Amino acid sequence: MDGSPTSLPLSRRDALRRIVAASALAAALDITAFAAEDIARIGDDPNLLAKEIPWPRLLTAEEKRIVTALGDLIIPADQYGPAASAVGIPDFIDEWVSAPYPEQQKDLSVIRPGLAWIDAEARTRFGKGFAEVDPTQQTALLEDIVKSGSPANKAAYSFFKLIRDRVAGGYFSTPEGWKAIGYTGNVPSTEFAGPPPEVLQHLGLV
Repeated sequence: MDGSPTSLPLSRRDALRRIVAASALAAALDITAFAAEDIARIGDDPNLLAKEIPWPRLLTAEEKRIVTALGDLIIPADQYGPAASAVGIPDFIDEWVSAPYPEQQKDLSVIRPGLAWIDAEARTRFGKGFAEVDPTQQTALLEDIVKSGSPANKAAYSFFKLIRDRVAGGYFSTPEGWKAIGYTGNVPSTEFAGPPPEVLQHLGLV
């Protein structure tokens, strides 16, 4: 599904590492100003440093199972790091689409019907829900959605692109995700030995 006939094949993780910093993460973490009516829904002056989430989660247990299966297909465990579900991405998606803000509510209006569609499609094709069928069948279904040309089901294609971006955005904002793309953060890369002698001499400090 990755790579081309004239190049070495890329794993899904390799491909994501190349594009996530410039596209998926930026799209997933597009922060806009909160309107007054949005803040009012969760109370005045929310404590943004608190770990608890002040709004109820909306996804059902079955929906989260589908999100878990999708997330682990998009970012599976490999030599670069753990699978998406191992770093809490299903909870991240649930928290994201449950938030009472316009951008997140817009995502909910795409993701929730998309989860229902992909589950129903799996039942039609394979006789089981998406979370129950084997990974080969799950992958075949996704490949049908994203294959070249205009997708037969544009709503399904839009859903997959959105869930892919949100999974990647959540994953690559975790310490495990940083490590997977080689991001070290605000730490010195080498030991600083101090200014060279000629600089000290120029400043009259020798």
